[in-house]
Amino acid sequence: MPTKDVVLETNIKEVPLLNRGKVRDIYDLGDSLLFVATDRISAFDVVMPNGIPGKGEVLTQMSLFWFDFLKDTVDNHLITADINEFPKELKKHADILDGRSMIVVKADRIDAECIVRGYISGSMWKELVEARKKGSNSVHGFDFPESLRESDKIPKTLFTPSSKNDGGHDENISYQQLVDLIGKKTAELCQEKSLEIYTKAAVYALTKGIIIADTKFEFGFKDNKFILIDEVLSPDSSRFWPVDLYKPGVTQPSFDKQPIRDYLADRGWNKKPPAPALPDEVVTASAERYRQAQRLITGK
Repeated sequence: MPTKDVVLETNIKEVPLLNRGKVRDIYDLGDSLLFVATDRISAFDVVMPNGIPGKGEVLTQMSLFWFDFLKDTVDNHLITADINEFPKELKKHADILDGRSMIVVKADRIDAECIVRGYISGSMWKELVEARKKGSNSVHGFDFPESLRESDKIPKTLFTPSSKNDGGHDENISYQQLVDLIGKKTAELCQEKSLEIYTKAAVYALTKGIIIADTKFEFGFKDNKFILIDEVLSPDSSRFWPVDLYKPGVTQPSFDKQPIRDYLADRGWNKKPPAPALPDEVVTASAERYRQAQRLITGK
């Protein structure tokens, strides 16, 4: 069964559990945090009853790759992901933690999702479709060409922040709303670094056969230093499209949980808990997409 070795939840009794999110279990280590990426997977903001084998390892290893790749662009929260450098009480859980966890600094999180879009897709496309029904080509203050189709490259890469909602669905907000939320100086930093990171990563990804259509970043402050936190540029936080299959005008195949979304849509699920169990073939298809993204980006 594909779900045999899935890690849906961790229970490390030696350290306090700080938060159990949709994907990550976060433990309090005093001056630092232990981030554990489980194999849980959500769709439409609902966690599925069965997970994707190896997904947590993919997310962690891809984040580690990007943290290193981007270190000259922006500092990050990583302390170590080497199990040999973990505290003694954590090493006894090496069978679970090795490869899917990292120790990070405690940072003051900026309460906003920093989204960058190089291509029009997802929620932004849906909002543009609705705006066009009302005779407008403007969304959140951005004016789009009348000829722009779904999945088209946007003439200018956009920074489109959203509110940070831990308990539900994030909502797209304007840049001015972001300024009102976190202050002008911090908003400028978020925009500048988000665009810089995306541009550097997108150019690299293209050489590996992947289009990064859009992605989201989280930032924080540690000792007054602006740093990249959480995960970065994984199939969970980014829309990865295969270059060789790219065809604007329609929804693109992607290296993520698309098989799960398609299955749930076909079932007519109402997007409310409890979610239906996923069949083995859907789990396997999703697992392979995550692994393929990791292989292409990191070479491992």
